[in-house]
Order: sequence, then C-alpha cells, then structure tokens
Amino acid sequence: MTELKAYKVCNLTRQKFYGVAVTSLGQLKIRGGDVLGFSPDASVSVVLEEDGTFVEDEEYFLCLPADTKLMLLNYRETWTPALQVDGGTGRPNREFVDVEVDGQDNIDGTESWHSAANSLKQNLGNIILMSETDLQSLIDVPCSDLATALGFSQPKSRILQETLQTIVDRREEERQSKELLQLYLKAIEQESMQDPPETSAKLDETDGVQLETTAAFSSRMLTVLKEKKHPETRLSNEELQMVVRQGADVMVEALGWESERTAALVQDCGAELSKRLQQVQALHSLSAQNQSLNTASQPQTGREARAKRRKHQP
Repeated sequence: MTELKAYKVCNLTRQKFYGVAVTSLGQLKIRGGDVLGFSPDASVSVVLEEDGTFVEDEEYFLCLPADTKLMLLNYRETWTPALQVDGGTGRPNREFVDVEVDGQDNIDGTESWHSAANSLKQNLGNIILMSETDLQSLIDVPCSDLATALGFSQPKSRILQETLQTIVDRREEERQSKELLQLYLKAIEQESMQDPPETSAKLDETDGVQLETTAAFSSRMLTVLKEKKHPETRLSNEELQMVVRQGADVMVEALGWESERTAALVQDCGAELSKRLQQVQALHSLSAQNQSLNTASQPQTGREARAKRRKHQP
C-alpha cells in the first residue's frame, strides 16, 4: 500500500497554500480541488508552483519530495510566475506568499499587501474573493507604491483604492445590519417570553408605531440617510416609498434631526421617487411605440394582400 505523502497546493492567485496528504496524483486533484473550491467536475491540471512544470506522470509525482508546492489549474488557466515588485525588476517573489497548512496562516504582516497586489495584477476580478484584511492592506499602502506594484498610473491606483474602500464600507454596513437584526430578534424573543400572552396582544398605538419604525429602517438605510450626500439617490424604490410613507414626524424620531431638515429630506425622497416613476413610464411608452412600429412594418400575410387587391379592383 502506498504511503501518504504531504504536499502544499494553491490556485493561480497563490494567496494561500493548503497542506494535503495523499497517496496518488488523482487523489491530489480531488482533495486539492476540494480545498481550493474547484467544481467537482472541473478539469484540473497539476504543475509545479515554482516553474510551471506539468505533473502528469504518476511515477514522477510519487518521486516528488514531501511538502512540494503544487499549483492546481482549471482548463482556462495558465501558470504564471509569482512576480516581486522591486524597482521594476520583476524577479520571482517567494517571500510574501500567504501560506496556510492545516488552517494556520503564515503571513508577513509588514508586506502582506504584495501578495494581494500580485493577485489583482493577474486578475482584477479577484477583488470579490479578498478578505477585508487584504483589502485594507491595499487601501493603506501609499498610492505610489501600489501604482508601481500594479503597473498603473497614480490616478488610476487612487481610484482603485477608493473603490476598495467602498467595498470595505459596504461589507461593514452589511455586517452591522445583520448584527442589528439579530439583536432585534433576540429582544423580541425575550419580550415574548417575559410578557403574558394577553399583555403582548394589547400593545398601545404609540408602542406599535415605535416597533414599526425600528423594524422598517435597517442600519444601512439609516447610515445612508444620516451620513451620505444626496441620500435619496442611494436608496432603492422600496426604501424611498418607506420614507415617504412614514412621513416627517416618524423620520424625526428615527434620525434624531430637527423638523425642518427632516421635512426637506422627506420632500427630496418624494421628488426622487416621482422622477424614477416618470422614467419607468417613459420607458414603457417608448417600448409600446417600438412594438407598434414593429407591428406596422411586418409584411402583410397572403390573405391580407389578396383582400387589398380585391378592394382596389374595378
């Protein structure tokens, strides 16, 4: 029976290495593809992470020493070297790779952004796969250093950092919304356990309004209303309808603003909602006109053509 041998596997981005112990090349593809998130039916090839040598022969695979670093690629990917940005030399970089063996990270914190930058240089779409730590490291690095690492101009790198900051902010808002919802549900559960059924069924009108207000406005929505410039342009149609329906009095309580400022916000939300409805109506009208024109331009059927000829015959 072939003995287990440990290897370290990664995908094309090299963001993390995972340790796996297998007995064959086929088993490596299955287990390595599983930890790297490959589809079970994906066509996977194995190469040496260092120089891209294809590993296709079983005997060659078994001759590799333990802890060899291997890269798994799908059918659309091609091996590329890990580049170190050092004054534009473009030398292979073996220094700042995030290594994970048995779930433990080994990261050089002072220069971890190099690995994230290299991942973006290979494919900007890797942004959606990055952790908030990696995103924040790219935001905090000087713009000139990031521009050099990516081969971008400084204005383009600055725009990229602003985009990354927007992603981090959105993730934080989503997390706060989930936490607020969990706290709210927990409070409701505790109240239902403490209050007798007949008492819970007899909420007065004021408590009902406050409960509706708390449930209606999410943390993200309140953050947008309080902190963003022209918040009405950042809300969805449903959220705009909610603000207009609740009215200025309820919004004063929710936002903690003075009446005049809150009334102006509600008015702006109503105007934005009306503008969007007009745009939708205009699109429907344009679609109806196009459909009418297409119907009019269609060739006449044989029956219609014969009827028209009979009509014009003397």
